[in-house]
Amino acid sequence: MITIRAPFRLPLGGGGTDLPSYYKKHGGFLITSAINKYMFININLPAIFDKIKINYTKVEVVDPQNINEIQHEIVRETLKLLKISRPMEISSMADLSAGTGMGSSSSYTVCLLKGLNTILRRYISIHELAEEACKIEMDLIGKPIGKQDQYATAFGGIIQLDIDKLGNVKVTPLNLDQEIIIELENRLMMFYTNIERDANVILSEQSEKARVDENSTVNSMHIIKEIGYKVKESLLNGNIDNFGKLLHQHWLEKKKISERMSSSFIDEMYSIGLANGALGGKLMGAGGGGFLLFCVKSDNRKKLRTALENMGLKYMNFKFDFEGTKVIANV
Repeated sequence: MITIRAPFRLPLGGGGTDLPSYYKKHGGFLITSAINKYMFININLPAIFDKIKINYTKVEVVDPQNINEIQHEIVRETLKLLKISRPMEISSMADLSAGTGMGSSSSYTVCLLKGLNTILRRYISIHELAEEACKIEMDLIGKPIGKQDQYATAFGGIIQLDIDKLGNVKVTPLNLDQEIIIELENRLMMFYTNIERDANVILSEQSEKARVDENSTVNSMHIIKEIGYKVKESLLNGNIDNFGKLLHQHWLEKKKISERMSSSFIDEMYSIGLANGALGGKLMGAGGGGFLLFCVKSDNRKKLRTALENMGLKYMNFKFDFEGTKVIANV
């Protein structure tokens, strides 16, 4: 049996410029990271069981010669890509559920790929691992997503992604001073809105607007990319206050792209955050629900947490993950 762990991602700047509809025309730039909340997958090669069994929110049992019958599209397309048709049991569990804006599907894809490649003794680089995950999700399944999530969960850490017009990704670790990392972890606070949503709907709309060159959307994306460059500078300089203000600017631009990005409830929670010590924040992922991230002023953590918990939001403590996707057991 083999157990693999993949972290969830936390975007810090430039999010959305990793969509093909944008980077194929303008190139993408992002600052992203991984946190210590994880997707876990166990893969067991049974001694006598002759089926493929997949355990997730439901259970599937399929003959290895009938891979196309698998309903879990990530498992199906990954097995087909790697040309695997042998009995096995694949089980998953996670610290966070799907639909929360934390990139769970990409964490699952990278996690599964890491495990299956290990079983096949097919040793590939982290960059190749992330690209295979992009191929599965974007090309084979056809999800309207970008390349940020796969690279963030594969590499871990706090990284810069430069994406050229051909989709080639250059990964550069930010290598922040340890004291800056500690302060950033202390100043960032995340709250669950209790709203789950389908990111594909919002991302499809955003991608289509960028594809047809809708001026307002493309202009907002240009501004978001510029904010990404400023985020990098602020983090390298340890200017967390400015980083918080940039989060606010990012969120205002992001809301212009689609009416589905926010709601009256989310806007109210965001306003309460600003009124109780936050410099800025944003919804994780495509928007519409999931987690609200805030960068809080020094010594205002308790005030912000109390205010939002009194409104029914759930606080989630976290730190950055610097290990990325890894095999944690192979027996």
